[in-house]
Amino acid sequence: MAEKGEPASGWPIVQGDFHTGDTKSPVAVVTMGSHLDEAGICSAGAAIAGSCKTENLGLEKVIANVISNPNIRFVITCGTEVKGHLSGQSLIALHQNGVEGGKIVGSKGAIPFIENLTADNIKRFQEQVELVDIMESEDLGTISAKINELKARDPGVFPGGAMVVEIKEEGGGGAAASATANPQFLEIETKMDAIEKKLEFVEGEIAQRVGRKVGRDIGILYGIVAGLMTYVIVTELLPKLLEILAK
Repeated sequence: MAEKGEPASGWPIVQGDFHTGDTKSPVAVVTMGSHLDEAGICSAGAAIAGSCKTENLGLEKVIANVISNPNIRFVITCGTEVKGHLSGQSLIALHQNGVEGGKIVGSKGAIPFIENLTADNIKRFQEQVELVDIMESEDLGTISAKINELKARDPGVFPGGAMVVEIKEEGGGGAAASATANPQFLEIETKMDAIEKKLEFVEGEIAQRVGRKVGRDIGILYGIVAGLMTYVIVTELLPKLLEILAK
């Protein structure tokens, strides 16, 4: 049986949109922009499961909670990507490439700036966990199967104990700390959120229009089929029926 350790006192140390399960489990699950059954995912064996919608403060919270529990050795990234922020791609890039000048190397997100994590924190995250990417999967069965697969590979507690990070949320709001450090970043963040909402509206409107068009086209098709059937009855079947009745 894999050796286990103790997470930081009061773990998880950073509050957020997540559920917790067995603190001894080696698996954490990040559902990115999806609203999945995180409680069910924890019941399936995850230590913690929740969403991550931003490529700055959101990622910092994920990393802070992971490295403060040395039992976590795998992080599953799943769910749908967050438009504009690309938090899933950014987390993977951070794990692979690290950070230079406060910016996640290789991130395609709008504001991939890390402010609350030190180089040692990031190195610890890279060394402590293996990232398992099943992005775009929202199926609980698939996620549960992956959790069980990883639990079977549990290498045991990461040496060195819990590493505690303080995450500062300036102003107490939901804006990323890296954005609040510079008014221009905050403006970009606000515009990105507005664009994301407009895109969601446009996608919904397109879906409705396509649905109406499909419904109309099906109605036309039914009309054509009904007309053809009437034509066949009148031109082919009716004369034969009258001929039979005349005999």
